[in-house]
Amino acid sequence: MAQPKIKVLIVDDSATVRKIFSEELSREPDMEVVGVAPDPFIARDKIVYLQPDVITLDIEMPRMDGLTFLKKIMQYHPLPVIIVSSLTPQGSTMALEALESGAVEVLAKPGASFSVGEMSTQLKDKIRAAARVNLRQVRRPVPSSPVPAGAISHALAETTQKVIAIGASTGGTEALKEVLMNVPENIPGILIVQHMPAQFTTAFAERLNRLCPIEVKEAKEGDSVLNGKALIAPGNFHMLMKRVGAKYIVQIKDGPLVHHQRPAVDVLFNSVAQHAGANAVGVILTGMGADGAQGLLKMKEAGAKTIAQDEATCVVFGMPKEAIKMGAVDRVVSIDRIPQEMIRFLNYSSSKPYAKEKND
Repeated sequence: MAQPKIKVLIVDDSATVRKIFSEELSREPDMEVVGVAPDPFIARDKIVYLQPDVITLDIEMPRMDGLTFLKKIMQYHPLPVIIVSSLTPQGSTMALEALESGAVEVLAKPGASFSVGEMSTQLKDKIRAAARVNLRQVRRPVPSSPVPAGAISHALAETTQKVIAIGASTGGTEALKEVLMNVPENIPGILIVQHMPAQFTTAFAERLNRLCPIEVKEAKEGDSVLNGKALIAPGNFHMLMKRVGAKYIVQIKDGPLVHHQRPAVDVLFNSVAQHAGANAVGVILTGMGADGAQGLLKMKEAGAKTIAQDEATCVVFGMPKEAIKMGAVDRVVSIDRIPQEMIRFLNYSSSKPYAKEKND
């Protein structure tokens, strides 16, 4: 029997955006646009009458802004919501607040720097992901369990050869916050790929930097991977790691989409497997699709320890599930246990000799 179509309600004050979204989604056999609304007041009635599976919601609208409306939706009629925002600092900041308030995805509005073709592909992928979310987990994040001070061994704290690579997608902004807020200040350098449009990653890194005990910044070409610092791949660019002499640095590159994504988790994980080998820990968090699974397997085959977020605490159990199916994962744990597992793996391998790179 055929699967029922995903029913989508489009809420946007722009008639052009409503038209583009409706036309693009109507081409998909698994989707149906059941309605459109120019503002939250009209949308409110259509939600009750049409019972959509997913809502796309503009963040900046007259009469009531999207953020206020989102909070009302999550309180009275919880649904998967994709926030649509302009590529501006204010729009990015509001979009991040929306993710913290229960939205499951964020999408950049089509414009001069973001083509309709790119938007169309990402919109469809995000709607499919949103339709599969664990709403209970979106609304009730797992309590955090901070890693106690002194959890990192002295030998590990002194080395610069260890690195942690993390990949995430749908639900990842909150999952990453849970992880990074609960790591010790002297943790080895962390590299992160979170599927996110350009400019949103800048605001995301700035917000995490204010909340976390370590420094968090959007990565730039040539940045060093340092203890107590997390680098987030900039939106619309791949991030790779390489070793130069005695240190690791990151490279920021353009290039084709991988798994429909740029940045892609596989691109990062593959580079970490090549240049860090057994001196790395790989972590794959909530998200739809298979990005990161193959790269995590390469990390494990190179001697790295690997961790996946469990199904119960994932917003979408897609990327971790694929990695587990491939045999790429050493440990499957809840989001609140991931900081402890990272430290346990790092301490376990801290006495092992540095694996010198073959190509040197």
